[in-house]
Amino acid sequence: MADMSDVRQFGAKGDGTSDDTAAIRHAVEKGDGVLYFPAGIYRISATIGIPLAGRGPCAITGEAGTSTVVMAGVGPAFRLTGTHGGTGDPGSVKPGVWKLERMPTVRNIAIDGAHPQADGLELVETMQAVLEGVMVRRVRHGIHLVRRNRNVVISHCHLYHNTGVGLYLDGVNLHQVNVSNSHISYNRLGGIRIEGSEVRNLQITGNDIEYNNAKSHGGLPSEPTAEIWIDTTAPKASVNEVTIASNTIQATNSPGGANIRILEKGDASRPPGLIVISGNVIGSQENNVHLSGAYGVTISGNTIYSCAKRNLLVEHSRLITVGSNHFRRHTPSSGTGVHLVSSEDCTISGCSLRDESEEGQASGASLLELEDCRRIAVSGCVFTDGVPYGIDAGNCSDIQVTGCIVADSRKAPRARGALRFSGKGKRNGVALNNLPGKIEIAPEAGVKLHENIN
Repeated sequence: MADMSDVRQFGAKGDGTSDDTAAIRHAVEKGDGVLYFPAGIYRISATIGIPLAGRGPCAITGEAGTSTVVMAGVGPAFRLTGTHGGTGDPGSVKPGVWKLERMPTVRNIAIDGAHPQADGLELVETMQAVLEGVMVRRVRHGIHLVRRNRNVVISHCHLYHNTGVGLYLDGVNLHQVNVSNSHISYNRLGGIRIEGSEVRNLQITGNDIEYNNAKSHGGLPSEPTAEIWIDTTAPKASVNEVTIASNTIQATNSPGGANIRILEKGDASRPPGLIVISGNVIGSQENNVHLSGAYGVTISGNTIYSCAKRNLLVEHSRLITVGSNHFRRHTPSSGTGVHLVSSEDCTISGCSLRDESEEGQASGASLLELEDCRRIAVSGCVFTDGVPYGIDAGNCSDIQVTGCIVADSRKAPRARGALRFSGKGKRNGVALNNLPGKIEIAPEAGVKLHENIN
């Protein structure tokens, strides 16, 4: 590594006690663009700002993970600020951005907080930022993306035990962001949290995202949180083209908590959601997956287990496809089940749901509950040991239940019945199912039964 890159050449001590802020700022101003931290502990008391347009191409790098920056002041340890105002289209990128600002990189370094309002990394109007092999702990927000960024890659990072959010997309216009192979855990206000933002092309793949709530933070207050939280209820906010795949997404139950929470406007004029949740292991929260006001979400091939209320809660949503998932309770104290409320144009197919208890759930929920829904197709599912019912629908219309098996496998059956339709409805059909046990159909529910095995 060239001498002009080494922060020690500009006076940094790296002894864990000296204030190295001025020396590191000097290295930013006069160095060759690679801010290199040899093994050591570098204490700073204020943000190291790197204006990319004035500095030129920039990298922050440690020595194979042996270098730590301790942020003892308010704000981010490092703030990388660019000027990119275009999109990801190469034609929208100004020549100066390609020459001076492209691909700011942070790798092989740890950031540790020593102030309650310290943050880790903040990115503003950057182009093609790469964060790799970075650990951020004991700060407020680990990685904070604001205003506008394009083509962000975050991989092999540890965002761990922070009082705010691990990765926070906060009022940001951001297209093309990949989060992979990272450990994002024990962050009090969420693992990955998106609020008030316009985001396109978000891939969250191959990560371990878990225990993101207040339980491990001593006296700090608990707030509703999630391992992955996407909130587009603010004016002009939207998040589309999202893949959440091949992650372990687990937690401990917390008040108002979820493993994955997607809150949208429920506005018919909004663009398609284009969100896929696939191939994950998801478990142990109040509600494991919670969708509200969502449009165009596919949930497939997941194992979703152990909730205080529901494995899947869908409210005021449309075009939700739920296919080939395994829903179950993992411990006797937890629950299971799927609940759709005031939703329409949804399918549930090829899923298995099993209560695995003698007495039923503390929530008193049946395995599948449909409430004030319309145009819902349920097919090819197996519902075992539900209490009080396997399938329970109320005030629903245009519901089709076909090719399902509802069973009570206990030596002493506990279910009140296999299926119930209550309240008012019309054009509901129940056909070609195995439904041993009682079937309860209210006269005004508008249900026709056809060739079921009872």
